[in-house]
Amino acid sequence: MSERRTRERVVVTGLSLLDPLGGNTDTVMDRLLTGESSVRLLDYGDETIGGRTPAVFFEPIDFEARLGKATCRSTDPFARLALLAADEAWENAGLSKPTEVNPRAGVNWGTALGGINTFENGYRSFWKEGRKRLSPMSVVMGMNNAASAQIGIRFGLGGQAVTHSVACASGAIAIGDAYERIRDGHMDLMLAGGSDLPLALGVLRAWDAMHMLAPGDETTAHRACRPFHPERRGLVLAEGAACLVLESLSHAQARGATILAEVGGFGASNDANHVVRPQKDGQVRAIQRALADAELPLESIGYVNAHGTATTEGDAVEVSALREVFGDELAARLPVSATKAAHGHAMGATGAIEAAITIMALQRERLPPTAHLDQVDPACEGVDHIRERARDVTGIVAALSNSFAFGGSNAVLAFARRNDL
Repeated sequence: MSERRTRERVVVTGLSLLDPLGGNTDTVMDRLLTGESSVRLLDYGDETIGGRTPAVFFEPIDFEARLGKATCRSTDPFARLALLAADEAWENAGLSKPTEVNPRAGVNWGTALGGINTFENGYRSFWKEGRKRLSPMSVVMGMNNAASAQIGIRFGLGGQAVTHSVACASGAIAIGDAYERIRDGHMDLMLAGGSDLPLALGVLRAWDAMHMLAPGDETTAHRACRPFHPERRGLVLAEGAACLVLESLSHAQARGATILAEVGGFGASNDANHVVRPQKDGQVRAIQRALADAELPLESIGYVNAHGTATTEGDAVEVSALREVFGDELAARLPVSATKAAHGHAMGATGAIEAAITIMALQRERLPPTAHLDQVDPACEGVDHIRERARDVTGIVAALSNSFAFGGSNAVLAFARRNDL
């Protein structure tokens, strides 16, 4: 029988954050800190179905110039965005271009909808335009694991290429699972993140049928997503991607990498209660497990990036869960913000986007606000909401990033700012 592996410390050595707010990761964070919103009005109508809704979407991206024609012909936009995020994170980590397959490196990727745009375009071509033959690449472009497969090929990641599709917890669970693979000694390096472009017409119409999309017009769209606000009316769908480079501490130190943060812990749970109605007890379990895994005392948590989708029930349940974990006295001093107010809800990418934001907040010692939060719903009181403007802090030790998904899947990541590494 082999001996049990020693638990490895896991660090973040590179990251990327792709959002319509800005052209690069630092620009996105700069704008988030000012509370600038990337939400605007999207016209998703056609000649038979009309509609407009607040959303977050990229201007057309010249993927061919950055990835080449051959790659673009065989990938859905969600995988192309994933490749751009992985490229930036890899470069940010100071890693060299791979020359061979590395069996000790892998990729974990999160997506809720995968290649939905490829499939929707195919359905439209077949049923509406009457085309009898679709692209022979439709299956490999549309499959949910297309992004992880393409990233693995691009960087020679021979250890594993795994896709997590757990609604809006996908990106966070991808990171948490990658952390555990390194922690337990199975991998030295992992790319982990998520990407989604959920603004296909059918998806928008489906969300609209649930009455969960925030309303807005030309003058109010930018303020449509208002987590914790008494007038919150629902979520705003968004396009986006983010990627983290995770390494064992020994691997990162051996190559002289700059360490951005330590992944202190990961906690997951299942509500086992209802597919769309969040439950406090499940969220409490996930938060407590992340803290226990990280061996962090409650007092060390200096920031929580909340899931905060701006739904009436969801926001109140999340605050209630935080109050139960931290107790009323500590919770009242716990800085909390929901950055979806600015960057929207990018579905399977959101957990990765908010993980990257949390790490950058630790680095900069500047906590992003909940944009447009000029007043707090009494049902969401009991924590220290960061309202409208960034907050400068000193000596912050650790932070949490919450992701709570449809289906009752909960994921919480704990990050620590280590000065001793």
